[in-house]
Amino acid sequence: MNPSEKHNERMAKMTFASVYPHYLTKVEKKGRTKEELHQVIEWLTGFDDVKVQELIEEKATFETFFEQATLHQNANLITGMICGYRIEDIENPLTQKVRYLDKLVDELAKGRKMEKILREG
Repeated sequence: MNPSEKHNERMAKMTFASVYPHYLTKVEKKGRTKEELHQVIEWLTGFDDVKVQELIEEKATFETFFEQATLHQNANLITGMICGYRIEDIENPLTQKVRYLDKLVDELAKGRKMEKILREG
């Protein structure tokens, strides 16, 4: 099942700043830290803490966010279900990248070991 064009468009226009607090709340509620969240974001995108903060302040859309990102070479190893979609089957590249990030945050919140989340073997 693939998301609709309307869904893809909505994802592109959504701001990272609007979603980031939800990511943070989700991981902290499960005993993980902001530092671990940032480690996951940096692994996927190459963005350090300063860049993440800039993108939040700029209210960058996910489209802009991922245009500026350097996706990790192992990002394609992020598979499975998220929000009712099988990540590896999502055809829209931007929507797939957003779901990669969602999946990593989800794994962090579920207590998965960091080396597994970061696809290090």
